[in-house]
Amino acid sequence: MSPHTTSSPQLLDAADPERTHWIELPAHRSSVGVARRSVGARLAAWRLPRDLCADAVLLLSELATNAVCHTLSARILCGIGLVTDGCLRLEVHDHDYTGRRLPRCEAGPDDEGGRGLFLVEQLADTWGVDRSRLTGGNAVWANLTA
Repeated sequence: MSPHTTSSPQLLDAADPERTHWIELPAHRSSVGVARRSVGARLAAWRLPRDLCADAVLLLSELATNAVCHTLSARILCGIGLVTDGCLRLEVHDHDYTGRRLPRCEAGPDDEGGRGLFLVEQLADTWGVDRSRLTGGNAVWANLTA
């Protein structure tokens, strides 16, 4: 399982408040729920299809959980944006400067974790990892279309 290797679209423009939403949080497990609620509220305000919103909240939750659990970051930056009217972009930026790759694992049937990137791969139209111009760490992104 690996991110798409095609050239990635540009990362979100952090300056357009009408089409983007950003939240910066401490890299603690409790922050994942805060990110989920914040993103869910913005998606509801944008009046996007319910299924798209549910998938987006799930994927952002998985990306944020990975950043919290598998990087050396003290803070994470979560963003969503309407790239076009039918395309939603999710991003989680960390402050991990080590250059380590995303953790890979094969979850067993009784394992409680280890399926996050599998879910991202299955639900996202495209996804990948780039160097973040906002934090200098990793920017893991995923695109969903309605």
